[in-house]
Amino acid sequence: MSEPLELIASSEASLLDTVDHLLNKGLVLTGEVVIGLAGIDLIYLRLTALLCAADRILPKVSGEGPEE
Repeated sequence: MSEPLELIASSEASLLDTVDHLLNKGLVLTGEVVIGLAGIDLIYLRLTALLCAADRILPKVSGEGPEE
């Protein structure tokens, strides 16, 4: 398996192709922030974001009108 930097350098995909692939597959970003003073943790934040195409997470809607 090639190293990630080699894949990026030799890839012929454009930025648009890469973003499209990420949206189709989905991407989860996570991070943590700890704010402390004198070695004591005062505030802890955990951040999580999901980035994907809307059709991946929303239910399918039929093309029919509203039922009466």
